[in-house]
Amino acid sequence: MSAPTPAPTKVAVLGAGSMGTTFAMVLADAGCDVTLWGRDAAVVDAVDRTHRNEKYLPGVQLPAMHGTTDAAVALEGASIVVVSVPSQVARATLESMKDLVEPDAVVVSLMKGVELGTDKRMSQVMAEVLDLPDDRVAVVSGPNLAPEIAERQPTATVVASRSEATAQLVASACSTGYFRPYTNTDVVGVELCGAVKNIIALAAGMAQGRGFGWNTLATLITRGLVEITRLGLALGADAATFSGLAGMGDLTATCASPLSRNHRLGKHFGEGLTLEEAIAATGGTAEGVKSSQSVLELARAHDVEMPITAGVVDVLAGKLPLSELAATLLARPQKSEVAG
Repeated sequence: MSAPTPAPTKVAVLGAGSMGTTFAMVLADAGCDVTLWGRDAAVVDAVDRTHRNEKYLPGVQLPAMHGTTDAAVALEGASIVVVSVPSQVARATLESMKDLVEPDAVVVSLMKGVELGTDKRMSQVMAEVLDLPDDRVAVVSGPNLAPEIAERQPTATVVASRSEATAQLVASACSTGYFRPYTNTDVVGVELCGAVKNIIALAAGMAQGRGFGWNTLATLITRGLVEITRLGLALGADAATFSGLAGMGDLTATCASPLSRNHRLGKHFGEGLTLEEAIAATGGTAEGVKSSQSVLELARAHDVEMPITAGVVDVLAGKLPLSELAATLLARPQKSEVAG
């Protein structure tokens, strides 16, 4: 007699925006039993009935999955919980669900930000709110622009957890023919790469909006990587992370692609829109706008110099005209490149 087929892994994805829906698609394609939770009843009802999310992924046919606005329904029996909500509302969202998460569930962050007011990374927020040990926390980050993944274009990502077994568990749950996860135990490094690359992408978009070309973009990407690495090393990250998929890989995609909301917002701003107009024109959440201040506060608390980040913060706050940002950065004292 053949052994019974094991039941598929039950996964709850919290957040029915473009990235949450796309990752839910990946999980379902990988064979998981997926329930997508969101606040917009029309969106999750369409996901449930027609397997479409026209608001965030127009034209994309999703695999079979459930959709609900009821967190209890989504979280019941879920052994993996994926969180894909805007970083600045993560704490409040999870507070309302903390009694619903299964006691042994692994909780995975797709979020790319640092919390305002606490300067905590999203995995720290999740662990604090849900009272999670290290071996129940993971983060996913990489060159993962949602519209391209939704078309099932090939890409890779990094699943990071302090527990290698947990990273492997999540990687197995999201491995498909087009989505290749690698594992890493450097949660700090992977998470900081995801947060800070959005700020560098804002600067890259601003430069493009101002009419600057590839030399400027390459300069921002490479010096931006230096800033990410400086902060990561100060916080105990592994230097090897920054040259990998979560570091240089994600930074390149986010800075160069018009599919990146942070790049797109920066470009609108560089073309002369106000910040409010640029946010409206971009649509969706551009995490770098709010996280830039908290990342800079984190850097200053650890005596880390991040001039591009500081310039973006000053420009967004109206303290520095965008027309002067390049000159301000280029006027900094000369130094050896290898000295950082």
